[in-house]
Amino acid sequence: MKRTLVTMRDSLVSLVILFTAVFFVIRIVPGDPAQLLAGISASPEQVELLRTQLGLDLPLWRQYLRFLAELGQGSTVTSILNGRPVFDEIADRLPYTLLLIACGMGLATALSVPMGFVAAMRRNSVADTLVTSLSVAATSIPAFWLALVMIDFIAVRWGLLPSSGAGTWRHLVMPSVVLAATQMGVITRLIRASVIEVLNADYIRTARSKGIATFAILHHHVFRNAAVPAITVIGLQTGLLLGGAVVTETVFSWPGLGRLLIQSVMHRDYPMIQTLILVFGIGFIVINLAVDLIVAAVDPRLR
Repeated sequence: MKRTLVTMRDSLVSLVILFTAVFFVIRIVPGDPAQLLAGISASPEQVELLRTQLGLDLPLWRQYLRFLAELGQGSTVTSILNGRPVFDEIADRLPYTLLLIACGMGLATALSVPMGFVAAMRRNSVADTLVTSLSVAATSIPAFWLALVMIDFIAVRWGLLPSSGAGTWRHLVMPSVVLAATQMGVITRLIRASVIEVLNADYIRTARSKGIATFAILHHHVFRNAAVPAITVIGLQTGLLLGGAVVTETVFSWPGLGRLLIQSVMHRDYPMIQTLILVFGIGFIVINLAVDLIVAAVDPRLR
């Protein structure tokens, strides 16, 4: 419990620092939101009037305090781009991101866990070499390149799946595979290393010397002890994907939070960018807390 509270405290401090840094840094980036919103044909007077309406003429510290006050009221924070409350826009996009992450991480976990165990149990064999090579390849291949190759062959040449958008399970297949591929390498190699470490432990050798069946050793000792680092890395990767699926969502035009962030940055939509950073940070904190609770339930030594 104490470890969990310390984790939450450190995460909240990091969240405040991150939010403050993003607030000020994003305003250094060239580009005027009022000019982008008004259009190239707008007069200087119209642009200046729009800047005043948006509060962009205020000093940075006053804009910061104003945004914090609006954030405390919730629905008063509005998007510069479309005038909608940012929380309404995020609520519309969040289910798509959560669905994509669930499918991508679910597929990655379902493939990585057995692959990691097989590689560890058949150490230095052909299976181990094959799994390790696939893991390194999956980690090395850029997500955008894999996404473009899949679109070219599966969607364009063969016409098996749609190349972009959302709405049916067919739209979900390729983005999920790309996300899973980017995570499989990390998870597989960590599970392999964890299982090998447990297999080399003294209590495993003692169990084998007593003639205990291999399945019983795996079930009662190896699986549970190797699960702790696996759960930790899967949870951390899931938290990172909450805001890290930007490339995949953009390439496949998936209407999630990652694509919304890119659109907001392109149009200098400050309120949306800042709120998205907060959502990503809070989501990461919640996932870390869930991981701590699950790990403590699996391993009584950490309670």
